[in-house]
Amino acid sequence: MNNIIGVVADDTTGANDIGIMFSKNGCTVKVVAFNEEMTLQKDANVIIVDTDSRLDSPDLSYQKVFQATKKLADLPCTRYFNKTCSVFRGNIGKEFDAMLDALQEDFAVVVLAFPKNGRKTVKGIHTVHGQKLEDSEFAHDPVHPMKQSSLVSILQEQTNRPVTCIHLDTVRKGAAALKEEIEKQKEYFTYCIIDAELQSDLTIIAEAANEIKVLAGSSALGEELPKFIPMDPVDSPLESVQLKDDPNGVLIVSGSLTPQTREQTALLIDSGCPAVVVDSRSVFSPIERKIELEKSLKDVIRQLKNGRDVLLMADNNPEIVQQTKQIGQEDHVDPLTISKMVSALLADITVQAVDHLQVTKLVIAGGDTSGTISRKLGIKGNFILQEIATGVPSGLAFGRDMLIVLKSGSFGEPDFLLNAKEHLKDLTLQMNEKQTY
Repeated sequence: MNNIIGVVADDTTGANDIGIMFSKNGCTVKVVAFNEEMTLQKDANVIIVDTDSRLDSPDLSYQKVFQATKKLADLPCTRYFNKTCSVFRGNIGKEFDAMLDALQEDFAVVVLAFPKNGRKTVKGIHTVHGQKLEDSEFAHDPVHPMKQSSLVSILQEQTNRPVTCIHLDTVRKGAAALKEEIEKQKEYFTYCIIDAELQSDLTIIAEAANEIKVLAGSSALGEELPKFIPMDPVDSPLESVQLKDDPNGVLIVSGSLTPQTREQTALLIDSGCPAVVVDSRSVFSPIERKIELEKSLKDVIRQLKNGRDVLLMADNNPEIVQQTKQIGQEDHVDPLTISKMVSALLADITVQAVDHLQVTKLVIAGGDTSGTISRKLGIKGNFILQEIATGVPSGLAFGRDMLIVLKSGSFGEPDFLLNAKEHLKDLTLQMNEKQTY
């Protein structure tokens, strides 16, 4: 194989998001859950390590990314990509620094724009569907509220290394001119953020930066890079896979409170899909939590066993959400810990339902919820299969044979969950008819 691209992603949905970008260009893509003892193999063109570190402390996220990068360097990889949130939430500076330190490199190109999902960068200012970050829904993120839109400022606050930005007028002079400007900036800066507004801008950046060893940012650049980095074909490991016969319905789990997922779950319920709604206020009391778990688990199993698809979700009623936060505040529990407690309850219900019925079709909405459930199910990673919506693929899990869809809370159109569950049903039939994906 001429080239292997090694990616470190800071959450599970982000790992799959960038995975489908490469996969659409004919790459075989494997996502692996981070573990200090993991052994990586040269069985894909793109190897993605999911550190699930976005909500970790800065120091822990640094250690995870440093170790993950070292594992990728042992393969070795010829290019490296640090996949982060498309609005710079998380431990951005620490994780970028960790990858450079592990590789003993001193320069990285950073592209955060994701035009197909409404993320654009012009003159270093990042917008989401036309709104500056501080005016968008991400300004109210409970863990990483985005209060400014200058990407240089956001990153510079998290690193001691110098940060610069190349603007759109230079990008649109073409790949040769942009490459020349990148080389100039490389002499004085460590991190070079590059504007992009259109997919064609990303194509120019990919051509100009395809020889840069370390790239970083959102997944969108991954759709363009394979056009300029030659990679040998890799035999897909999916050809011999046949899932167990599973008469159960599809289990859909939602732990996200984003407006997009709220709309998706509402449409799913309106379509007639039964919903099991978990009371997030129960997570603070072991007794109440146990009662909520057993009641919800019984309802989920009953629906799935009857062959019905079922939605398991945290109650997203604003009043219930506010009361949950209030109880947490009274108990001196911070919002991040509350979020993890709710995800853990959903995960426990999901794992017990999957174990009891041997469910093989699972859709999860929410990055933290996806990571928590995947770990508790013993999923060690997945091969990327097909794109359902921009940035959201289906996957074949390994560590536990099942088809999965892991969706970032802010991704997808209103009918996404409806489409995702039907996609998994169709995919099961196709795979068992020995069609290869």
